[in-house]
Amino acid sequence: MHDLPHIAARLYGTPLLVARAKLDVILGALGPRLAGQALSFDADAAPSAEMAVTPDGIAIVPVIGTLVARSGYLGAASGLTAYSDIADLIEAAATDPGIRAILLDVDSSGGEVGGLFDLVDHIQAIRSQCGKPIWAVADEAALSAAYAIACVADRLYVTQTGEVGSIGVVAVHVDESAADAQAGLAWTFVHAGACKVDGNPHQPLSDGARVTLQADVDALYGRFVDLVAKCRKKPPEAIRATEAAVYRGDQAVAAGLADKVGTLRVALADLGAVLARSSISSPVLPKPKETTMSEQTGDTPVIAAVPQQLPIQGNADLEQRLRAEYSEISAIAAQATRLGIAIDAADALAKGIRPEALRRTVLDQLAARSDAADLVAAAPAAATPKAETESPIVRRARDAASRHGG
Repeated sequence: MHDLPHIAARLYGTPLLVARAKLDVILGALGPRLAGQALSFDADAAPSAEMAVTPDGIAIVPVIGTLVARSGYLGAASGLTAYSDIADLIEAAATDPGIRAILLDVDSSGGEVGGLFDLVDHIQAIRSQCGKPIWAVADEAALSAAYAIACVADRLYVTQTGEVGSIGVVAVHVDESAADAQAGLAWTFVHAGACKVDGNPHQPLSDGARVTLQADVDALYGRFVDLVAKCRKKPPEAIRATEAAVYRGDQAVAAGLADKVGTLRVALADLGAVLARSSISSPVLPKPKETTMSEQTGDTPVIAAVPQQLPIQGNADLEQRLRAEYSEISAIAAQATRLGIAIDAADALAKGIRPEALRRTVLDQLAARSDAADLVAAAPAAATPKAETESPIVRRARDAASRHGG
């Protein structure tokens, strides 16, 4: 396998943002193969890196597998996902006018440091430019580098058994000098620059090389901590206090590393509801009208309304109020349908029509229909009925006919 030296260089002697359990798996799988055993991959088991879009305009961007700066032909076969590929998908979703929001579907234990913070900066820049919400769900893991990506989201969900955290940095050095001696191998490095061969696997790790590697790990850890603290609105000390621990489900929410326990389906439903509400709170015209206007075009009523600005209040109060309004509007629409008047409850809510205004619209149309029916049904009479015995509806219909030359 021609890429074995390349894999080894990306795995050993360089800082990684990967969960310890995942690192154990990688070392256990690749260690023997780097010693000469065959290395094979099942292409059919590779995760999908394609973006999906829901009918209501939510792009689902996968952040799955081991995360790397670049991936070649091994990427598709071994479950590697490149940071550049994630960036391309998010950028495509942000610039697509048919997409209203982005949901990161995260199932990764992390990966390389190289390219991670550039991706995070790119995501933040994209969000500020396009204004579209970016949510994330840890289904089932958002650890280390994957958590660095997920924590940038406006809202982070985690499944009941999902894992988040592992906010730490690790570097691995393998000392093969004893194995080399048993194999009768003696390595000699001719180099310029005292640090040129620091950390090579054929010599024990020197004190100077250890100090340098530790300093690099500490600097990257500080940047990781600052990122999480800023995105999760927590003090850096609280993030460091996690000591790179992993939190599941409710524990992740209690630790402030996630916002809600929920599946991908739940996150999609909640994000869809937020998108529906956002259309209601759009800016209003300078002189908004307090009542609606209704017109009768054939048998289909046309309801026009100026969206009303919602008062600023807590998210929970707003959500409760909107649910109550939609329930009331749905009831009015159902009653109107039974009376032969077509009302689209969802459209009325989207246009900002309040229940009382919608109810007045329906009553006006019923009154107009009653007037017209009485006018048609009334036969010519020899004498005009007395005003005190005349139906008010018939009188209104007769007056309307007189005004129009009837």
